[in-house]
Amino acid sequence: MTTDTPASGLLQLIWLASPALPIGGFSYSEGLEAAIEHGLVHDEASATHWVVDQLHLTQSRGDMAVVAQAIPAWQNGDTLRLKALNDWVMATRETAEMRLQTEQMGRSLLDWLRNLQQASEAQLVCCAQLPTTYPLAMALALSLAPAPIDQALQAHAFGWAENMTQAALKAVPLGQSAGQRMLARLAREIPVAVQTALLLSDEDRQAFSPMLAILSARHETQYSRIFRS
Repeated sequence: MTTDTPASGLLQLIWLASPALPIGGFSYSEGLEAAIEHGLVHDEASATHWVVDQLHLTQSRGDMAVVAQAIPAWQNGDTLRLKALNDWVMATRETAEMRLQTEQMGRSLLDWLRNLQQASEAQLVCCAQLPTTYPLAMALALSLAPAPIDQALQAHAFGWAENMTQAALKAVPLGQSAGQRMLARLAREIPVAVQTALLLSDEDRQAFSPMLAILSARHETQYSRIFRS
C-alpha cells in the first residue's frame, strides 16, 4: 500500500534531530576535543559536566534563542529580521573553525531542503542573499514542520546533544553505556534550556564564552585531532 500523506510534525522533528541528517554535525566537537587535550575533560563525569554547561551557557543563551526567534520570522517572511539574526550569529563566531562550522552546516542543510523541495523559492533566494548560517537554516527547516516552537527547539537541542555525546565517546574515549547516561542527563536538562531560550530578548541573548573561544583557537593548531572543531 502506498500513500502520499506528508510526514507528521513529530516525524519531521525526529528527522531533523537525527545524526543521520547529512549536514556534517558528526565532524565537529565544538571545543570538546581541545578540552580533552588540555585535561579539562577526562572521564564520563567531566564530559557530562562540560556538555551540560555548554548547553546552558552557550546553546540556550545563543543559538537556541536565535532559532526560537527565527522560526516565526521565516513563517512571516520577515527578511529584515532574518538578516539581523543571521548577522548576529556571524558576529559571535569567535574563531575561524566556529565560522567554518556554521557556514558549512548551514549550506548543507539548505542543500537538503532544496533536494527534498521543502523550502519555497522565495525562502531559498533569501538564504542565498544572507548567506545563511546553521541556526537560520535549522530555523527554516523547523518552521516547515507543523509543531510548536518549544518542541522544535527540543528536537534541535537533542540533535546537538547526540552529536556532542558521540564526540565524547570517540575522543575521551567512553563506552556506549556512558554515552546513554550522558544523553539521559541531557534529556532532563534540555527542557530547562528550551525555556531559557524562549524567554530571551535581543538584549538578553548572548554568546559570551571566552574559554570555549580560547580552546577553539587552540584546536585550530592542535597537533593531533579527529574533529574539525
